[in-house]
Formats: sequence, C-alpha cells, structure tokens
Amino acid sequence: MIEDVDRIMDVMAAAFDPQWGEAWNRNQVSSSLAVPTTHYRLIGADGKPPEEGAMAAGFSMVRAAPGEEELLLIGVKPDNRGKGIGWRLLELFADDARKRGAERIFLEMRENNPAISLYHSFGFNQIGRRPRYYKMPDGNRIDAITYGMNL
Repeated sequence: MIEDVDRIMDVMAAAFDPQWGEAWNRNQVSSSLAVPTTHYRLIGADGKPPEEGAMAAGFSMVRAAPGEEELLLIGVKPDNRGKGIGWRLLELFADDARKRGAERIFLEMRENNPAISLYHSFGFNQIGRRPRYYKMPDGNRIDAITYGMNL
C-alpha cells in the first residue's frame, strides 16, 4: 500500500496545478484509502496497471455508497495526456462501480477544469452547480459543477 500511495502522490504532484489547491496531501490520501469504501486504480502509460516498482501515468480514487460512486480524484501526468489514459481510468471507474452494485456515478469539479470535454464525451451530464464555490488565484470565485451518469 505504501508504494501505491507513493505512486499516487507522484502523479498528483505532476498532474495538479498548485494554483488551485486541489491536490491532496499524503495524509489525506492514506486516510481515505484506509476507509473500506474508498477504492483506487493506478494505470501505466500502456493503459494497464503498472508493473511492481514502476511509476504510474495516472490514478483515480473513488468512494462507494449504496447505489452510487463518486470520483474523488483523477490525475494523469501531463506527458501522458491525450493518449487515452484518462478515458481508460473513467472506463475502469464505471466498470468497477457497476460490479460493486452502483447504478450511478458522479463527480464534482471547478467550471474551468480542462477535463470537462473528457467527462462530456464519456457521457457525464451536469446535474448541479454550487455558485462561487472555488476561489481563483486572482481572488475571484467560480462555480463548482456536479456531473452524473447512469450506469
């Protein structure tokens, strides 16, 4: 488990823009993974789980609840973007959620998140909005958007 947390933290450090403060720290990741309803996936640049000792190209963390699952975090290293890694992580998220009995999956993100087109093309639809939820680096605020998808 420690090695997997290392790989998650490595991807997060590369994938998350620090100006938004969205990256979790090691304690947050470890604490979440200690909860039985939190699941994660690591993926290599080839779209498969990375070999033992190899670094990951991407990861996802999800939380399961009765009938639904939430995508807590998803990250792909910048040099692996545009190669289907994010799409593959979403496929695994949906497949795993379905196997665990979920009927619906969802996620929340800031309205200017560059992954918005990925989520739309995968089949997520906007189901909610939290006005002025995220603070921008310049002090202005932007909305959080909630997306959902039936399985």
